[in-house]
Amino acid sequence: MDKGKALHFLFVKSETKTPGGLAARPVLTSYYKSNHFKNRPFDAYNNYTSPTAAILCADAFQSMYAQMLCGLCQRQDVLRVGAVFASGLLRAIRFLQLNWEQLAEDIEAGSLTPRVTDPSVREAVAGILRADPELAALVRSECSKGDWAGIITRIWPSTKYLDVIVTGAMAQYIPTLKYYSGGLPMACTMYASSECYFGLNLRPMCDPSEVSYTLMPNMCYFEFLPMDSAAASGGDASQLVDLARVEVGREYELVITTYAGLNRYRVGDVLQVTGFHNSAPQFRFVRRKNVLLSIESDKTDEAELQRAVERASALLRPHGAAVVEYTSQAYTKSIPGHYVIYWELLAKGPAGGAAVGEGTLERCCLEMEEALNTVYRQSRVADGSIGPLEIRVVRPGTFEELMDYAISRGASINQYKVPRCVTFPPIIELLDSRVVSSHFSPALPHWTPGQRSDSD
Repeated sequence: MDKGKALHFLFVKSETKTPGGLAARPVLTSYYKSNHFKNRPFDAYNNYTSPTAAILCADAFQSMYAQMLCGLCQRQDVLRVGAVFASGLLRAIRFLQLNWEQLAEDIEAGSLTPRVTDPSVREAVAGILRADPELAALVRSECSKGDWAGIITRIWPSTKYLDVIVTGAMAQYIPTLKYYSGGLPMACTMYASSECYFGLNLRPMCDPSEVSYTLMPNMCYFEFLPMDSAAASGGDASQLVDLARVEVGREYELVITTYAGLNRYRVGDVLQVTGFHNSAPQFRFVRRKNVLLSIESDKTDEAELQRAVERASALLRPHGAAVVEYTSQAYTKSIPGHYVIYWELLAKGPAGGAAVGEGTLERCCLEMEEALNTVYRQSRVADGSIGPLEIRVVRPGTFEELMDYAISRGASINQYKVPRCVTFPPIIELLDSRVVSSHFSPALPHWTPGQRSDSD
């Protein structure tokens, strides 16, 4: 890792303020904006192709463009490619697909497009960009084929591995990353959150399905709430288990007490004990507790999705229709990914659901987005990391078919509940085969980098 350079796509996010007036931002944004990062001495282990000015640029397009351009100019030096999350690296590949012609023009001419207006970014890129017709021809040759399989190793031939988080919700992106990288290994090196750094993967080159993190007891005081106890829902502190007393195979909710002052804070992560490194327990990340949908850093739970559906379905009432049943999926086959909501409509009036036009259903999509949390709306508006929400209307009787399918696979008819999120491919195929119309949000939801509300 101390050889060559890393093409890491790193970004800052907009800051908000709490109701009490404190600045609120993700930990990486705090780090990138700090003197620790801006004035860091040379470190061979963290030698990036991206200039600091490009990383700190708040405009998502200008930042990505400058980082991609500099990564192309230094293609022979790149030994690893990555982003914080797998979804971020896929956004970078999508950006290359959309902008390779302009990037090649800039490389051929040795001058930066006027679309990048930030003076500090232009100055930083000028120190790297040189006219290189040969490189421009290579970019055009590789990107104009329409075949994007293995594009990472075709353009950055010395790349040894991808440095991305592909555990938890990010696991859904593994097949796409394998396609674009030609099967390069993926290194998940650490487990952390904005609240606290937790642990390390001591086998970083293992298969993503085998990743376990060793928690470091000097980071905070760790406690664990057994998921198979009644305390897991109520939060009974008497049921908490110390780090040294967890049991292999059991699942726990992570609880931390930090140096910064969080006291028995429930992180919301569910972990499973997989074994030990010496006496230190190792954990597999299982899931976020209560999270239904997640594309990147967004986390939407069942209650929030229900509120969004209720708010949007109110727009159907004047048309004599209502949502009789619904479910959802995080659709990641397109880049960026987006939420897909399946609606079965009930026709109440003589005209029924037929009177619900395209415009109304598009407004329903936007209304759902307006009802979702700040992180989702910021990802849509400022970061462009989530695409427009989609409602797929299915034909009447679809959810009965869904129940019949579940019962045929052994579910109890008395215990059956409609899943509010679906991931099992045969169920998604069943739903998609019954879609009668599809509708996307026609505009961006409201979001400003101002003060957060209490509900957010």
